[in-house]
Amino acid sequence: MNSGLKRCWNTVDPLYVKYHDEEWGVPVHEDNRLFEFFVLDAFQAGLSWLIILKKRDAFRKAFCGFDPEKVAQFMESDVERLLTDGDIVRNRSKILAAINNARCFIELQKEFGSFDAYIWQFVNCRTIQNSFVHLSELPAESAESKAMSNDLKKRGFQFVGPTICYAFMQAAGLVNDHLTSCFRHEQIQQTTK
Repeated sequence: MNSGLKRCWNTVDPLYVKYHDEEWGVPVHEDNRLFEFFVLDAFQAGLSWLIILKKRDAFRKAFCGFDPEKVAQFMESDVERLLTDGDIVRNRSKILAAINNARCFIELQKEFGSFDAYIWQFVNCRTIQNSFVHLSELPAESAESKAMSNDLKKRGFQFVGPTICYAFMQAAGLVNDHLTSCFRHEQIQQTTK
C-alpha cells in the first residue's frame, strides 16, 4: 500500500485499499467476473462493501468460483447448505436471486454471444468518464443504471434495482467514478481511451 497516494476513500484497511487500487473502476469484460460482481453487489445491498470484500473468498467457494453454469444448477439442498454457511451473508432471498440470476445470465449469453456484449451496450461499449471532485457528488443511480435495471428485470433478473446496477457499473468499470484528485482517475481514463 502506497500511503502517499491520494485515494477516493479515506480507508486504511489493506483489503479495501487493494480493491480500490487494483479493481474498482477497471473495465471488466470476462463473463464470470461480471457475474461475480453482480452476485456480490446484490449481497452487498443494505451492508457495507467491506463486509462483502472480507467474505469474498468464501463467496467464491460457496458459489463455485462464480461459474454461472454451475450456480444455475443449484437446487434446494444447495440453498440449505448456503444458509448454514457462516462465512457468507446468509440471506435466502439473495441466495435464491443469485441462482435465478445465473439462469438468466446464461440466457443472455445465448442471445448476445456473451454477457459482456449485452451489459456494455448500456454505456455504448465505452467507460463513462465522470469528473467528480467530492464523494458527495457520486450518484446512487444514473439514466444508464435505470435502463439496465429495467431491462434486466424484464428478463427475469432479481436484486437488480438501479442503485445495485450503478454499484455494479462502478465496480466493473462501466463508469469511472474515481475522484479527480485520486491517482486512479487518470490511470483508468488512460486505459479506456
